[in-house]
Amino acid sequence: MVIKFVFSHWSNILAAATALATLGLQTLSVQAESKIYDPPSITSDKEISDTLTENDIPTGEGGFARDYNVQLEKGDQVAIDLTSDNFDSMVMLIAADGSTVAENDDGPDGTTNSLLFSRITEAGKYIVRVRAFGETSGGKFTLKVTRLEPNSK
Repeated sequence: MVIKFVFSHWSNILAAATALATLGLQTLSVQAESKIYDPPSITSDKEISDTLTENDIPTGEGGFARDYNVQLEKGDQVAIDLTSDNFDSMVMLIAADGSTVAENDDGPDGTTNSLLFSRITEAGKYIVRVRAFGETSGGKFTLKVTRLEPNSK
């Protein structure tokens, strides 16, 4: 009878612990789902200075990335200039559907800075992704998105 009593209470304790653990997992799941991915917005023709750190998005190649939203219009011609003395930079322009519109690793000046040119074919919110090439962890950088004036000739 004592064994039956102990087993009965033990199974109740185990059931309660399982219920609490499940509730805790559900709470963690709800908290995780409540975080919405929403990178900061930037405007064209304004240079920003920021720092890429190990707290940013892991690239899966040992480096890290940081995203910025930018609103672009159909027909825009943009230049995206990314410079850093701390890491080998790479810049990407990503469409709202997640597809890569354009990317650049090294600019035309022979440095590891990045300069990307692109013509926008569809208006919308785009992501400018700043990342460290390879296994570089990051550091300070400057980023500028410039809308280029069309040639009037």
